[in-house]
Amino acid sequence: MSNAAHDALIHLMIVAASSDSAMTERELVRIQALIGRLPVFEGFDKTRLAVVANACADKLNGPGGLDQVIDDAIAVLPVKLQDTAYAVAVEVASVDLHLEQEELRFLELLRDKLTLDRLTTAAIETAARARHRRMPN
Repeated sequence: MSNAAHDALIHLMIVAASSDSAMTERELVRIQALIGRLPVFEGFDKTRLAVVANACADKLNGPGGLDQVIDDAIAVLPVKLQDTAYAVAVEVASVDLHLEQEELRFLELLRDKLTLDRLTTAAIETAARARHRRMPN
C-alpha cells in the first residue's frame, strides 16, 4: 500500500482523537497499537508517524480544515478500504467509552462522505463498543 493511503488512515485516526480538542494518552497509544497490529499498516515506516501527524495538523489548520482532511483522505484511499478507514476512526474515538459531541460530529461527517451503507457503519460502531466494554462493577 502507498504512503498516501497509510497517511490518509492515520490522518483520520488523528482527527478522531483530536476532534474533542484534546488527544488523550489512551487515544495516542491506541493509534500506535493499531499501526503496529493491523495488516493494513504493513510496510508503514513507523518513524514517519510524527511527520504524518504534523502534516495532518497543518491541513486541519489550513483553509479547508476538517472537510479538507477528510476529502483528501478519501480521495487517496482505495474504495475497499473505506470500511477500514471508518473502523479505525471509530476505534480511536471510542477508546474512552464516551464520545463527545465533537467526536460524534466528526464520525457523522466521515460516514456521510464515505460510500458505506448504514448497516456496515452500524456494525462497525457496535463492534467497537463491544471491544471497549469493561466488566460491570
